[in-house]
Amino acid sequence: MPFDTPDLAVGLPTDTPAERANRRVVASWLFTLCFMTLIMVALGGATRLTGSGLSIMEWAPITGVLPPMSDAEWNRLFSLYQKIPQYRLEHEGFGLAGFKQIFWLEWVHRLWGRLIGLAFLVPFVWLAATKRIPRALWPKLGGIFLLGGLQGGVGWFMVASGFFPNTTSVSPYRLVIHLMLAIAVYAAMFWTGLTILHPAEIRLVSPRARLLRRLGFATLGSITLTIIAGGLTAGLHAGLDYNTFPLMDGRLWPADYARLEPFWRNLTENIAAVQFDHRLIATVTLVLGLLTTAVGLTTPLPQRARRAVLALGLAVLGQYALGVTTLLLVVPVPIAVAHQVGAMIVLTAAMAVVHTLRGARPQPAPARKLRRGLV
Repeated sequence: MPFDTPDLAVGLPTDTPAERANRRVVASWLFTLCFMTLIMVALGGATRLTGSGLSIMEWAPITGVLPPMSDAEWNRLFSLYQKIPQYRLEHEGFGLAGFKQIFWLEWVHRLWGRLIGLAFLVPFVWLAATKRIPRALWPKLGGIFLLGGLQGGVGWFMVASGFFPNTTSVSPYRLVIHLMLAIAVYAAMFWTGLTILHPAEIRLVSPRARLLRRLGFATLGSITLTIIAGGLTAGLHAGLDYNTFPLMDGRLWPADYARLEPFWRNLTENIAAVQFDHRLIATVTLVLGLLTTAVGLTTPLPQRARRAVLALGLAVLGQYALGVTTLLLVVPVPIAVAHQVGAMIVLTAAMAVVHTLRGARPQPAPARKLRRGLV
């Protein structure tokens, strides 16, 4: 048989219609938070690409909810910004009107982060108080909330790195940490939401299903590495160089790949090496994603799993095309933001594949008959 029937599902709940309705409510809440986080990633990308992230030099989690309400406050904040290297080296003379343009984008970015926190905390308290969330899930959701708070704190830690002398942007290392924490929060919410919505594991015992599961995990790992490499590429503004594809200065392997000593510094500080690594890992991800899709579409699977592998194939193709386009056009803001959001969509599709295949297990070996005379 292509896959086992639903009555062989592992952990199939025997709950009531009301309990199933509660699961849908909680899952919808988590998926809404995922969508808000996706918007946050887009806002963060736009903030970085427009150089707006350093426009607010104060960490004010409470009072910062309100924007400047008077000319005096606008001038005070502008005078603070005029003290940092980014203003002197990139924006000197653009005036208060120019400052307001970059200020508003960063302010919306920070406000949206606060709204995500509220959208998590307030419904969580209500859902827990009305017993829609099982007590066993409280620690996990509480951990996700704390991780989100840490991500916000690391965001300020990242911004503060842009105030150092002779710097005009934030540290690439801190940028990657900030990005990966956002992805961790997103992944935890999405996986938890999927598990709440689909708690039963459909037992898949065919060898191809187990192969597909392993391919799904490999793709998920490769996507994560690609995002890390992309964060370093963004942090170094490496996309502004070597704007040809697939060659870099007429070579498959850039001549300056190993110009720094010791060698490991090239992996995080050398523009040529960082961009090449991002290209290489992204290509590996493309191959793994398409291979996973090909195996999935030729393996008898439940409809939900089939939709997930098809979505993964379309997502990796679209994301790879966006990456190449971003490079060839020298990082235009709209396309670069779409590329950053595309990374999250690819991650989402890969997680959906792995989740639907979590019931893939080796088929139990048949019990052998005992020979007569043996105990």
